[in-house]
Amino acid sequence: MDVAQLKRQLFEYTTLLFHEGFLDEQFTQLQQLQDENNPDFVVEVVSLFFDDSQRLLNELAKALDQQNIDFKKVDAHVHQLKGSSSSIGAQRVQRVCIAFRNYCQDKNVEGCLKCLQQVKQEYSLLKNKLETLFNLEKQILAAGGSAPM
Repeated sequence: MDVAQLKRQLFEYTTLLFHEGFLDEQFTQLQQLQDENNPDFVVEVVSLFFDDSQRLLNELAKALDQQNIDFKKVDAHVHQLKGSSSSIGAQRVQRVCIAFRNYCQDKNVEGCLKCLQQVKQEYSLLKNKLETLFNLEKQILAAGGSAPM
């Protein structure tokens, strides 16, 4: 596949991620911070988000598995996940976190467990989609094209 086709594929895929609500304008702003001095900026920031989110998801699962659930602790973890997802433009993860926090405030165990499953699913979907996006960018570079900025 030539560079022009790959770039068109990348553009269409990125547009789809925005259209399907996986990403929002914050992701675009993140991309604008990337330049030739730091060409891996977005990948690095997103990788940190995925590492931190996985840790938070594990903490949430542990906290919700307790006999006496500390809803303040659960809410603090969800609040952190909501903030970090918002900072990279992970709109669908952020939306589930909003509902999750409401269930925490209501001390609704069933609602919290349901939201934990939803946020895990959205996290996994987003991770796969962004890995595909970053692989397309790598293919463009490998084909002799320039990194999209």
